Amino acid sequence: MMRSSTSGVRRYNGVAKLLHWSIAVLLILQLGIGELMPDIHKDTRPDGLIAWHIMVGVLIVLLVAARVAWRIVRPPTGIESDRGWTRRLASAIHVVLYLLMIIVPILGWANASSRDWVVGLGPLHLPGLLPAGSRFGHELGDIHGDLAIVLAGLIGLHVLAGLYHHFLRRDDTLLRIM
Repeated sequence: MMRSSTSGVRRYNGVAKLLHWSIAVLLILQLGIGELMPDIHKDTRPDGLIAWHIMVGVLIVLLVAARVAWRIVRPPTGIESDRGWTRRLASAIHVVLYLLMIIVPILGWANASSRDWVVGLGPLHLPGLLPAGSRFGHELGDIHGDLAIVLAGLIGLHVLAGLYHHFLRRDDTLLRIM
């Protein structure tokens, strides 16, 4: 929920900001790891960057789940100056961002399960989604990579929209989450 500060700029509360920026940093890290890690083949083991990619993916899913729960408990209010198609477009992009932040890691989890890899974070080990050797799970890995590119593009669009609001429209949209 937003509150007015003495300057009149409405802001998200600390929990919403912490979750937003934690997820943002982890997504940037994750996309970078995804680009740098080796190609995955039949005998690839989940070591090095692949292990990091799995752990960061689990952390992203946990934080996104917390963010969704927080939005349900404390939904943000709309911006009075944004009505009509721009508000609907922003809402649609947010929905797709959230869906991709959930779907992309689940597809990666299914792919890892089909390779008989442990998916987890420290002592937290998640159950396998598909049986080891699942051809379908291997194919989901390709979809995982393709949708990650779509997610990266939407993140870029999200950033550009914030900059547009801040520098061209000169409204408080970007400042609310800072």
